[in-house]
Amino acid sequence: MYAFSQQNARISRDFRPFCVAKPHILSYLCGMTDDSSLDAFDRDILRRVQQDARTTSEDIGADIGLSAAAVQRRLKRMRQLGVIIAEVAIVNPRSVGQTMSFIVDVEMERERADMLDAFRRAACSDPNVQQCYYVTGVADFVLIVVARDMDDFEVFTRRLLFDNPNIRRFTTSVVMARDKTGQVVPV
Repeated sequence: MYAFSQQNARISRDFRPFCVAKPHILSYLCGMTDDSSLDAFDRDILRRVQQDARTTSEDIGADIGLSAAAVQRRLKRMRQLGVIIAEVAIVNPRSVGQTMSFIVDVEMERERADMLDAFRRAACSDPNVQQCYYVTGVADFVLIVVARDMDDFEVFTRRLLFDNPNIRRFTTSVVMARDKTGQVVPV
């Protein structure tokens, strides 16, 4: 395993493509430098759009005491700063035939940066992988995977895991029930 400081450096390097190109300029222009710069209105807006991104600026503004234009400006600023990174439809996997979910712990043979990056790219580009986490502990990665059935999952494991010589081992837990899933972040 990498030492903690090397791992932190690696993580910050991996997130660089997702950062705003010149955050210091945007921070100056928008008056927002970090999460502590989010005021009560911003937090109220975030709570609303996390629950339903289709809520209109007019409805949000009426509920929190801002004009629709002020809500739109705040939303635009939060998108530019990367506070809001996407607005998507969340699909029920069962309704599209993905009836099984799996939690897969993956342990790599070697922890060279290029090999970790190659696996990360492969996992993130695979349509069955819903979430990919680079973690500390015994496993190097934890994947959340959906599949139509066990045969579909076996095809996935052969494609992503068995065919990769840098994977030492992986363990799989079959999800019995999806009691809570979500992307809502407390604000």
